[in-house]
Amino acid sequence: MSKIIVVGGGPAGMMAAYAAASNGAEVVLLEKNEKLGKKLFITGKGRCNVTNYCDLEQLFRNILTNPKFLNSSIRQFTNQDVYDFFNDRGCALKVERGDRVFPESDHSSDVIRTMEKALKELQVKILLNTGVKEILVKDEKAYGVKLEDNTELEGDSVILAMGGKSYVSTGSDGYGFTLAHRLGHHVVTPQPGLVPLEVREGWVKDLQGLSLRNVELKLINHNGKVVYKELGEMLFTHFGVSGPLILSASSYLKEKEGPYILRINLKPGLSEDMLDARLLRDFEENNHKEFKNALGKLFPTKLIPVMVELSGIPGEQKVYDITRTQRLHFLKQIMELTMTVTGTRGFQEAIITRGGVDVKEINPSTMESRRVRDLYFAGEMLDCDALTGGFNLQIAWSTGNLAGTKAEQKSWESE
Repeated sequence: MSKIIVVGGGPAGMMAAYAAASNGAEVVLLEKNEKLGKKLFITGKGRCNVTNYCDLEQLFRNILTNPKFLNSSIRQFTNQDVYDFFNDRGCALKVERGDRVFPESDHSSDVIRTMEKALKELQVKILLNTGVKEILVKDEKAYGVKLEDNTELEGDSVILAMGGKSYVSTGSDGYGFTLAHRLGHHVVTPQPGLVPLEVREGWVKDLQGLSLRNVELKLINHNGKVVYKELGEMLFTHFGVSGPLILSASSYLKEKEGPYILRINLKPGLSEDMLDARLLRDFEENNHKEFKNALGKLFPTKLIPVMVELSGIPGEQKVYDITRTQRLHFLKQIMELTMTVTGTRGFQEAIITRGGVDVKEINPSTMESRRVRDLYFAGEMLDCDALTGGFNLQIAWSTGNLAGTKAEQKSWESE
């Protein structure tokens, strides 16, 4: 019987351990935290967006970095397979807006509990509070790990699923990248992904807590090119902006193309002519009111003072005194509310890590390192990332499954 050591008890590590054990291997799963799935517990605001129920073509379109590399792993363990895996084991799932899949209970703990039960049924040895200091390698072959207490564990294969650098408090401190680098792997510089953005404009603080739905967001680089455009929901904060639209837009940021601006169309369902007609109608109804008191049907209350200020129209000016030039300038403001991106909130608030171990140095059919035999990678350690909606967790499940399956097969074949 082959012995496989899996380092990291997140989704990729748990699935790798399960796949290896279900194929007959003796598996030891090492997790430095006091429990498995610590980061999984807080994903999706504690609800855990398990995967996405879209077709495979659309799934791959939502993977931004190295989708071709993931072709084999995802096709061998698809989003449908993930759905069935949990559903068949008593963790009932539901599909929500945008094909996002969540546990029916809305509790991420049910997802973790399902994985723990599956691992225990296969007699996977789980060692908690157990950190790894070093990967043991001889003749360019991984044969075990050295723990933080200097104990050495030996096995036929080692699978690294130690996560990225986001949410350091959950154990994702980037040490896995250090280990990979020591073994000769090139690590694409890790950056915060799916992260809130900081902006320059001071008026944003006045909108803190305001959520906008059904707006159109454009992310525009320094050359004036629109690099991201989407309809959806966003949130103003004390430092800038967050929410689904913003998190997705952050994945398109490239250091060389900054500074970026965000442009919001507050009324994307209306053409310029339609919006002008709407303004004329609203102004006619409120003809004798002050401008600042005539916008109640157009915007949420919190947004009105900001829009008045940005319009350049005095708030006390009577509506009947507003000129065509003023109105058209205001119309442009509604369709192009603009902010300047000054940075991201960093790894502490990032949902995922962009960057990671260079996939050119990993066999996409097995997840085995091309530099060190019997060393495998899975999950967020890979230089692969996707938009929000369950796609990043799908990458973790799929790559973990492939690494565990192939590690066991190779160990068995070499016996």
